[in-house]
Amino acid sequence: MKIKEFFVNKKIFFLYLFLIFSFSLFLMSFLVRETDYFWHIKAGEYMVKNSRFLTRDIFSWIVKGKYWMSHEWLFEIIIYLLKLVSNNYHIFIYAFLFLFSMMIILFLTNRKEYLKNIPFSLFWLSLSMIFIGVIQCRPHLISYNLLAITIWVLYDLYQDENSKKYLILPVVTIIWSNVHGGSSNLPYLLSLVFLIGGIFGFSFKKISARRYSKKQFFKYFLIMIVCVLCISVNPHGIKMLFYPYQNMLDGFMLKTIAEWQPTNLNDFSHYTYFVLIIIIVCVFLFSSKKIKLIDLLLFCFVLFLGLKSIRFWPYTYIVMSYIIFYYIPSRKNDNGTEFVLFILSILLIIIFAINNKMIIKNINKKVLNDEVVSYIKTKNAKRLYNYYDYGGYLIYCNISVFIDGRADLYSNYNYKDYYKISSLAYGYEKIIKKYDFDYFIIPKDIGLATYLDNNDSYSLVFSDKKVVIYEMKK
Repeated sequence: MKIKEFFVNKKIFFLYLFLIFSFSLFLMSFLVRETDYFWHIKAGEYMVKNSRFLTRDIFSWIVKGKYWMSHEWLFEIIIYLLKLVSNNYHIFIYAFLFLFSMMIILFLTNRKEYLKNIPFSLFWLSLSMIFIGVIQCRPHLISYNLLAITIWVLYDLYQDENSKKYLILPVVTIIWSNVHGGSSNLPYLLSLVFLIGGIFGFSFKKISARRYSKKQFFKYFLIMIVCVLCISVNPHGIKMLFYPYQNMLDGFMLKTIAEWQPTNLNDFSHYTYFVLIIIIVCVFLFSSKKIKLIDLLLFCFVLFLGLKSIRFWPYTYIVMSYIIFYYIPSRKNDNGTEFVLFILSILLIIIFAINNKMIIKNINKKVLNDEVVSYIKTKNAKRLYNYYDYGGYLIYCNISVFIDGRADLYSNYNYKDYYKISSLAYGYEKIIKKYDFDYFIIPKDIGLATYLDNNDSYSLVFSDKKVVIYEMKK
């Protein structure tokens, strides 16, 4: 590829890169350190110090020794090592690097389309605000990068039957199955979507389809099969191939975990996703170009995922970033375009600088204060009942837990019991007696605290503004 072709318009190209950098910094204002993060660190620490994979639980007194599908083990090692060299700033460094790299991948692999209509590109970039809420120190940020690479490679083969980029997908799949195995089925599923998209060639009203050449059919089929095999290259082997579907079939877990909730028109916070979908549909309908069948299939695929679970919203944005610009007409750059890009970038950096103290405060915020942790440690609890959101941090503090963010691990054991107790559902008193808890550590303002206040078997031994601890009476 010629250098001139790569840069297109040098100034616009570099200014847009600068804007992506600035916008990624701006998005860091919404960085949160959520509670699941902490057990990841502890798992990474254990694997590094003991030079072995974790495939059985070591953090919970209730399921200790049980098989654990540690499908994010490589992420946990990465984040632990990053913490060693950068202390708590590793949270910001990790989130920024992988969010920024994803934006860069989307732009560089599709730069001509991005730069052919700057006003729409800016509008589309603003829609990436959909990532707010997922800017966390979690493995899904790496998955977003891998998804962008996957779509780029598969689309390149669609445009050029002689493309050899598809050869990198096995490597992508192996990395994916070890960093975030729960979503590592996407390379072969997307390959299947592309394969289906080229079976027929037709033109009907607004939709058109192009039949693939034999070479393209062979390459898509080959890469689909190879990606299926590559998923098994991880500490858990072929089990990883079925793991995502097992989770999706666990109705109770899907119902109770916030990030697995389906997209709902009755929830105003979900309207962000619906706005994105409406915009995409309008672009399709009002474009002068016919809709490619493969584009329609990909849109339906990510729409299905996005409606099924809010955690899949970003997938729609990433995949459609390779599709949407085709349906947008080219536009000459207006006078002052370069100035606007520069000013926007500077404004975003200023906003980030203003929020810098808030970001630092968020990444240093503790789930439980030191006094609470110290107290529970001195009691040496053997059968501790803990609030779900406290579990990861208690693990981080070397305290054995009853429950934590690894819901898939607990789903066959005590997960339903936890929710019955926490919600005071029918039969919760019998469940409490069944586990014979010696301590409870829970938020001060939940119904369970009221029950324990009036229970002759437990007494309040610690209380602060947010947390209470109850001890079983001797």
